[in-house]
Amino acid sequence: MTDGRTRRREDTRQRLFVAAVDLIAEQGFSATTVDHIAARAGVAKGTVYYNFESKTVLFEELLRHGVGLLTAEFRAAVDGLPPLEALGALVRAQLEYIRRYRAFAQLLLSEMWRTNREWQQTLRLLRGEAIAVIADTVQAGVDSGDLPADLDVRTASSALFGVGLVVAVDWLVFSPERPIDEVQESLLGIVRRVART
Repeated sequence: MTDGRTRRREDTRQRLFVAAVDLIAEQGFSATTVDHIAARAGVAKGTVYYNFESKTVLFEELLRHGVGLLTAEFRAAVDGLPPLEALGALVRAQLEYIRRYRAFAQLLLSEMWRTNREWQQTLRLLRGEAIAVIADTVQAGVDSGDLPADLDVRTASSALFGVGLVVAVDWLVFSPERPIDEVQESLLGIVRRVART
């Protein structure tokens, strides 16, 4: 496959991801059809099936793509920073990501509660990869003495991920006029209180 064809295919897949996430966020997975996705993306229905075997496969790949981007942004944010600065960078990266990919964040938040879906195992693994970056940072803080030695790293990491996700969605839905710096500082205030205990 030539670079031009590869690029076109990736562009098409990206348009399908955007169309799918917007539609699923608007009307739910069950109500969203392949026809709807194709129409929103401006492609033929066959193009959807050329790129993805089914709507379920498209959605699973969408989760991989979206959470993979978030995990990559987490890794880039903490690279080379001391633990407490890295925690601040994680909070900022999550807020910026969710502001950029708002519909995906809403979708992710709702799908985490649905345990009867075929892609639940995939979502669990992807969530684990994102939280592992947070856990490495929290563990580094414990090891350096910046965070309490008895801190439950797994729970603290899950809490930071979950709080960041919920606060960011709440911010964008109910208080979008608040500056990101203010939201970040509020979240970091919680992290600082934990660090002092």
